Amino acid sequence: MGRGRAKAKQTKVARELKYYSPNTDLSALERELHQGASVRHAEDFSDDAEIVEDDEDDDDYGRWASGSR
Repeated sequence: MGRGRAKAKQTKVARELKYYSPNTDLSALERELHQGASVRHAEDFSDDAEIVEDDEDDDDYGRWASGSR
């Protein structure tokens, strides 16, 4: 029986979150995204190369398909 208040509160919070629009500093966001993309861009490529090499070593299907079980 006590679900009415809980549901009303959840509805109120959901409505506040849906229609709440804070003031956003778009220029700061743009600077942050631009700075983070240039730093992570070089790191992503080096990490991917290591992952690919590791995956090739553990390729059981490739060994099975080539007949060298």
